[in-house]
Amino acid sequence: MPTNRLTISLDDEAEAALDDLVARTDESRSEVVRRALTFYAANFEAASADAGPNLEAYHQMLSSGEHVLLDVDFLHCFLDYVEDGSGEPNSAFLAEADRVSDYHAHEYEQRFGSLGELLDWLSFCGFLTVRRTEGSTYHVVFPSESVKWFMLRFVERSSANLPFELTIEEGVSKVLLTES
Repeated sequence: MPTNRLTISLDDEAEAALDDLVARTDESRSEVVRRALTFYAANFEAASADAGPNLEAYHQMLSSGEHVLLDVDFLHCFLDYVEDGSGEPNSAFLAEADRVSDYHAHEYEQRFGSLGELLDWLSFCGFLTVRRTEGSTYHVVFPSESVKWFMLRFVERSSANLPFELTIEEGVSKVLLTES
């Protein structure tokens, strides 16, 4: 197969990346560049799309080991089966969930200054969908009844140290949360 030559200019960052890949793969510079171009061509859509801050935030959450990906059906299964037989959530489960919520209350105290910021974060995590209605009132929709009771309990407890009072008005499948 004939070889076509190409001369390129590399800035310091690109040269360092190329040198790192050569060292890690034990391949020639030419081979690494050929493989990189082939990979880029095959993944052009993903590589050129504006991933935005969400992808970076997901990456940080997952790479820290503090969060995991969980199929939403598993979440529903877990929450649907934490009852103790009387229709109420198991008290041991609630105690542990409250412990996690209380820990987050301390963490969130330094992180969030408003209900909107907290709800944006929880929406980003996939637990709910939120939109601001008027002033500091938020219209919140949950994917299921079990996620609703679980997340409302979490929001109430984890926002305890934030600089506002929280009012909750529950509808059938929607909730109004107001910061005052």
